[in-house]
Amino acid sequence: MEKEVFEGWLESVSATFLTLNDQQRNQALDQLISLSGAVQLRHLSNGLETLLKRDFLRLLPLELAFYLLRWLDPQTLLTCCLVCKQWNKVISSCTEVWQTVCRELGWRIDESIQDASHWKGVYLKAKRRMMQLKDQEAFETSSLIGHSARVYALYYKDGLLCTVFSVDYNDELDMLVSGSADFSVKIWSLSTGICLNTLTGHTEWVTKVILQKTEVESVVHSPGDYILLSADKYEIKVWPLGREINCKCLKTLSVSEDRSISLQPRLQFDGRYIICSSDLGVYQWDFASFEILRVIKTQDPANLSLLSFGEVFALLFDNHFLYVMDLRTEAISGRWPLPAYRKSKRGSSFLAGVTSWLNGLDGGNDSGLVFATSMPDHSIHLVLWKENG
Repeated sequence: MEKEVFEGWLESVSATFLTLNDQQRNQALDQLISLSGAVQLRHLSNGLETLLKRDFLRLLPLELAFYLLRWLDPQTLLTCCLVCKQWNKVISSCTEVWQTVCRELGWRIDESIQDASHWKGVYLKAKRRMMQLKDQEAFETSSLIGHSARVYALYYKDGLLCTVFSVDYNDELDMLVSGSADFSVKIWSLSTGICLNTLTGHTEWVTKVILQKTEVESVVHSPGDYILLSADKYEIKVWPLGREINCKCLKTLSVSEDRSISLQPRLQFDGRYIICSSDLGVYQWDFASFEILRVIKTQDPANLSLLSFGEVFALLFDNHFLYVMDLRTEAISGRWPLPAYRKSKRGSSFLAGVTSWLNGLDGGNDSGLVFATSMPDHSIHLVLWKENG
């Protein structure tokens, strides 16, 4: 067919094709395809790939590609990395995308690190850790054997595990504070060992004392002031404690005025919030106003005890399991079985280990001791993070 004749025929066919409905157009295309040979089919395949399979990651500016990737969930991002080397290179180079997915998992983000491959690796490790928590594979156990009689109390600070009762200390103040079964709190000189003062007012055993700088301001204290908290079965007392060792109680906190609700001996203070578990659940007070901010109700609060409380996770336990709670949803992320241990009513025979990971996992703080408790055979049972999560 001559060129001019062919062009006229093609124009006529095209004009007729445009008058057809969708079904007729499809039938016409099917007929043409059935009449085509290998050369025509190869030409059609190449043309369709250009029209229908456009690689937006190659064609779009990098800024727009990163913007679109931010809308994908982490699992889809990982799947997209498997499409081809180019997609994996682009997706793996988007720092903000991987920082975001790490932040959603509760991992602490250091904004100064802008290496996208670092954050992708952190996410993959985080995902493995969260799956291990869910599948009861995040921890391992060990035992300390050597005592010939019952271990009544455990104390852990700065990596050192000791068998003592309720104490806390501060090197700057040269001071150690201790709670006692005689309902008193004693203040000691670290350097001389002399008892400097005895604080009274409790009507039950003082099962927990905490010495900590406050980070907030109120009518009665300023940021940087040293505060002593002491707790018994029903009350938490707040004492101002600085260079002057003679002090009066600033505030007494409780969850019931008639003492119908008991506090568990699980007290925590980070300078901003006071946390304590009770027979009704876990209470959180604002230290600036002493108002209750939050009460976390659990299924069995009388038997479920608080070990430690962070910004992202909380560590709890009962007679059978150790639990990790996601505080953003108040749902249990994972649990770990515990042996038949001695759960003392005063709370001195068990404790949490390293707790920095409760404020958010950062890829390096999920290591070391998680939980310790004394056992009936006089040994100490340890729960530890597994290495290389």
